[in-house]
Amino acid sequence: MADYDLGDVSVVMGAYNEADAIGHVLDAVTAATDGRAEVVVVDSSSDGTAAIARERGARVVEQEPKGYGAALSTALAASTRPVVVTTDCDDTYPLERIPDFLARVNEGYDVVSGDRLYRGADAMPAFNRLGNVAFALGASALAGQRLHDVTTGMRAYRRDVLTEITWTENTGLSAELLLRPAMRDYAVREEPIDYGERRGETTLDPLTGGREIAGSILRVCAEERARAIRRRLPF
Repeated sequence: MADYDLGDVSVVMGAYNEADAIGHVLDAVTAATDGRAEVVVVDSSSDGTAAIARERGARVVEQEPKGYGAALSTALAASTRPVVVTTDCDDTYPLERIPDFLARVNEGYDVVSGDRLYRGADAMPAFNRLGNVAFALGASALAGQRLHDVTTGMRAYRRDVLTEITWTENTGLSAELLLRPAMRDYAVREEPIDYGERRGETTLDPLTGGREIAGSILRVCAEERARAIRRRLPF
């Protein structure tokens, strides 16, 4: 059993033109962690998101727009604390649940993954919700274990998980961040969470993004199955 507290938490996120939401998100992080968490925002915006984040005390890393995974990977690498919580900058996730996720890590879980679909995710557009259900079903079949929400943006990780695995995906990084640990038998728990209306406009095209996420799921599952086979070989 670990004994991490809120001062051992890094909260990380990538941001792209989220000026309408970023202040609310960071205020929620501060309230949930008593202002003790390290907060890292990797920003590729042109709308003042970075300035708002700095005003709220976040460490801002600016980089050219390269996609969701590129931003989040930079944020993960920039974090320094033993428990890392990921979230999005659109104010859809219940950040008041950070202490609950930390408690699950202290119970021994390596990854605690927020399951938006368990409670219906009624605030999610119907097309997106259907796609996320399909991603979960397809990923479950390919991974050989039931996974309920593979594209959620809110998770907590022990740092060891993030450093022991090589991450390769961009738009599909959210799925990869669950699939590789699950298929390598890390202790993974999916935790039901509420999901709210986003603030501001989405910058991800659901069709293009959906194709890229589906490709990532296929690729990652194939790679992990091949890895498992190689590890069973006697030579």
